[in-house]
Amino acid sequence: MFAIVVAGVTTILTFAGIFFCIAALWSARSFVRTRTAVDASFTPPVTILKALKGFDPGMYEAFASHCRQDYTGEYELLFGVASPDDPAVEAVHRLQAEFPDHNIRLIQTPERLGSNGKVSNLTQLVPHAKGDYLIVNDSDILVSPHYLSRITAGFATPQRGKQVGMVTAPYRGATHGTIGSKMEALGITTDFFPGVLIALKMEKEIRFGLGSTLAVSREALASIGGFESLVDTLADDYLLGYRIAQQGYGVVLSKEVVATAVPAYSLAGYFSHQLRWARSIRDSRKGGYIGLLFTFVLPWAILNTIASGFSLESLAVLSFACLARVTVALAIGVGLLGDGQVLRDLWLLPLRDLAALGVWVWSFAGNTVTWRGQVFTLKDGVLTPKG
Repeated sequence: MFAIVVAGVTTILTFAGIFFCIAALWSARSFVRTRTAVDASFTPPVTILKALKGFDPGMYEAFASHCRQDYTGEYELLFGVASPDDPAVEAVHRLQAEFPDHNIRLIQTPERLGSNGKVSNLTQLVPHAKGDYLIVNDSDILVSPHYLSRITAGFATPQRGKQVGMVTAPYRGATHGTIGSKMEALGITTDFFPGVLIALKMEKEIRFGLGSTLAVSREALASIGGFESLVDTLADDYLLGYRIAQQGYGVVLSKEVVATAVPAYSLAGYFSHQLRWARSIRDSRKGGYIGLLFTFVLPWAILNTIASGFSLESLAVLSFACLARVTVALAIGVGLLGDGQVLRDLWLLPLRDLAALGVWVWSFAGNTVTWRGQVFTLKDGVLTPKG
């Protein structure tokens, strides 16, 4: 009787997952077909803000990519470090030497204004910024020469009758060899971003930000109380976009895809990072997070096959689920985001999806997260140091 119940429930969940895959493909088609008017004459002064802590492989090339822009307007790069002894300082000095014609400044940001060190850093950088628009992205983000022109173009035209207050961007992960790193990158391009596209399709607009790019107007940032209003939050990228949308501004998802370096996670490191990410999403978007139950198409199909005793019908459903999942991975991961690593690592997809289901279940077991070696309690978006 137990096996029959499990088989029945997992059959329903598998078909729900297949529907999710179809919805993701439909949403991706709509995103690609949406025409975006680009105003080439809109080139306002821009400040790129980068909060630094430590130096990772590939970081310098990411820095340099921001200096190789075809942008005709004025722009500057501000790097913030809490200590002059930070390993990233040398990389910034090297950047200044290699690109002497660019406005590149290194600013010390020693104050710890809240639990979120990155936001504390950004808060202290803003008074030094000269641009009308501020762009925040992580230190390892690699961008194309068209990045600035395409991101700022998002502000030129009102969206759905709203003045645009934020532009954010899709991203893919560049792996560093380990299984954990490869599974992380697979999750970004074949699971996380399809979910973003569905949210965009269902809500007709995006109401949150992605940490790969958080471009904001000064007016929109001021309307939410500046970065200082986020110094004790974990999901600062999500909340920045959400609060700007709450103030009546439009949030735009650009078609400009950037790349982020995925650390060489061990499996333990991978699960720790996934749990922090999962609890962050659960805390920020509670209803949508519970709805993820219906998106784990491969795990439910595998469990259904086992519970059904490998019946012909369950194997047929499993085949259909595999087809749907792989189609999403190839169409969105490879086709839309240009992530060729998906082809190489496609064999890891079932393992990655089973791990994602395990993390989703485990995320409900507590409210603690580990971030940069420190344990915090997460409640209503606020981080509180534990102990």
